[in-house]
Amino acid sequence: MRYKKSKKLSRDEQIYQISTMVAGNFTLQQVLDRLAGAAVKVTNTQACSIRLLDDETGDLKMSATYGLSEAYRNKGPVTKNEPVIKEVFKGRAIVIPDMRVDPRVKYPDASRREGLVSQLSVAMIFRDKPIGVLRLYSPEPNRFNRSSVSLARLVASQCAVAITNARLYEQALEGARMSEQVNLAAAIQRRMIPNKAPCICGLDVGAIYQPCFQVGGDMYDFFQIDDHTLGVAISDVIGKGIPAAMMMSMFRGMLRAYSDGGYERHSLVEIIGKLNTAACRECRDGEFITLFLAVINTQTRTVTYCNCGHEPALMIRDRKAIELSTGGLVLGIMEDTQYQTETLEIRPGDCLFMYTDGLIDAMNFERQLWGRDRLIETLVKYPNATAHCLIHTILGHRRRHVGLAQQVDDTSIVAIRFPIAAPPEKPPQCPEEVFSHGTIDHHD
Repeated sequence: MRYKKSKKLSRDEQIYQISTMVAGNFTLQQVLDRLAGAAVKVTNTQACSIRLLDDETGDLKMSATYGLSEAYRNKGPVTKNEPVIKEVFKGRAIVIPDMRVDPRVKYPDASRREGLVSQLSVAMIFRDKPIGVLRLYSPEPNRFNRSSVSLARLVASQCAVAITNARLYEQALEGARMSEQVNLAAAIQRRMIPNKAPCICGLDVGAIYQPCFQVGGDMYDFFQIDDHTLGVAISDVIGKGIPAAMMMSMFRGMLRAYSDGGYERHSLVEIIGKLNTAACRECRDGEFITLFLAVINTQTRTVTYCNCGHEPALMIRDRKAIELSTGGLVLGIMEDTQYQTETLEIRPGDCLFMYTDGLIDAMNFERQLWGRDRLIETLVKYPNATAHCLIHTILGHRRRHVGLAQQVDDTSIVAIRFPIAAPPEKPPQCPEEVFSHGTIDHHD
């Protein structure tokens, strides 16, 4: 009697040890290995195997064993369509008194070599969904009775919860690792966005970058060609998240490579053509890049631009908006695309406003777009605002429209305010009060 009581206490302790794995922070394989050993000790059998169901293939993968040889572990595949497994997944416990002669056994020769005779199979089920099979083995025929089945079911139910918890724990770890990588990618991408506009006498420059997610496909950049000439680009890669960010980082490198000193040797159209050729080679089906590229000359007081399928920039003049749409197709579609440029005279008080479609495509809860009309209406109200103030005023008006509605596209803005008075033809090293270095924000 004392022996039976001691044996029951030992069994209860083993079941308790299994239950502690539910709340433990163990990897899946650690849980599986511990469960296999605990199942053998609780049921007082010789060996155990745990197979987990692969939902895609329908196979039951041997995931952990106790008391079985490597040869038996690798004896062959087991699928959910086998007769025993079908019955087990219906909630039945299947006892095979003698594996050596039972026709339901798929690998009888392997069982003989392993010295296994009887087998008990029960399903591991979590929330009415089978996740695998627990099998117990004994060298004795007719080893498993009703008491064994009840105990095996109890162990299997605990195993199902512990395995599910371990899977969720591993997913959480993977999510944390992915989050760390995304944070690193976001930091690298932010470093690619200029944190200061080039020093060009007579220009007031402001810009902002707001990715919808941590990383995105928007980009703007500045290129100081000489003391009085500034190149500025704003671009958008079709897509979201990390793939778009990777494509944008590659495109930014190409843009810098072709633009660095290229304006002295090549026209704006030639540079755009090179960018398009490179984009056609890199973009896959459904991928393309929009670009608005402008060259501002404060000495000749002109802006020359090319719009490659991008949202038309706006020249705000005398409380009216002029759309800058001359150019051609988006980059990355056809290598032989022809592009055109247009040159505008800069007038005192003009403001060049460049943006990506995330600005005007923002929607409120009624799915109403903020839209280009509201943008223009807001822009012309503030003819004397600095570039920085104008950008944040625009974002404030948009925020009042969209409220707390979740947005799904990145937003980038560049605003360049031209001076009321013409700068000298050959400015010296400009003192701080003569020009603005510009204001750059990576987020609002």
